[in-house]
Amino acid sequence: MMMILFTAITYLVYRFAKKVYSKWGLPFFHPLLIVPIVLILIISITHVSANQYLEATKWLSHMLGPATVAFAVPIYRHLTTIKKYLGTIIISITSGTLVAIFSTFGLSKLLHLKYDFVTSILPRSITTPIAIEVSKEIGGLPALTTVFVILTGVIGGVVGPTVLKWLSIRTPIAKGLALGMAAHGAGTNKALDYGEQAATFSSLAMIFAAMITLIWGVLLIPPLMHFHHIF
Repeated sequence: MMMILFTAITYLVYRFAKKVYSKWGLPFFHPLLIVPIVLILIISITHVSANQYLEATKWLSHMLGPATVAFAVPIYRHLTTIKKYLGTIIISITSGTLVAIFSTFGLSKLLHLKYDFVTSILPRSITTPIAIEVSKEIGGLPALTTVFVILTGVIGGVVGPTVLKWLSIRTPIAKGLALGMAAHGAGTNKALDYGEQAATFSSLAMIFAAMITLIWGVLLIPPLMHFHHIF
């Protein structure tokens, strides 16, 4: 009964937030921002623990995997174009992952953040399921990683279109790659506004970023954290 109730509540809150955001477009009405706040208020008022809520709605989290795999359909449709720009895609996404990791690490050092906090936020620029696994691998806190992944996605999805306009980025391919790299799932959702091709390359960027960051989780992040520990 609790599973049905809280699943329905989560869905209805999300649909309402999405409708409001679509109508007014205000950043603080973004579903990924407002829905968690509303759900926290609901479970607090009803005296339901976070663990109970997570248990009741865990199948929604499990759907993230199949949803990510479903991106293969539009990618297949644009396979010819993808092959044409494959080298550019790999170079740009690899560069993007490096910028994301080094900028996060540099800011963490500047703010003198603790080791656990740094390892938790380094994978913030990739999709949630992969970010959680990378966070576990490098000794981070998955719950904290999830929070920063969401914040990165929301901020990127809201600010991204303005940045694209400032930089005079016009092609759907470039817009998609930029949004997918900078804001993963939320960016891909926003890329739909620019058409199927932009959304396809955004999802491709998100997938490549996740794969490449998994490699960095083994080869690059451990030496960085060793440097952080020493200095």
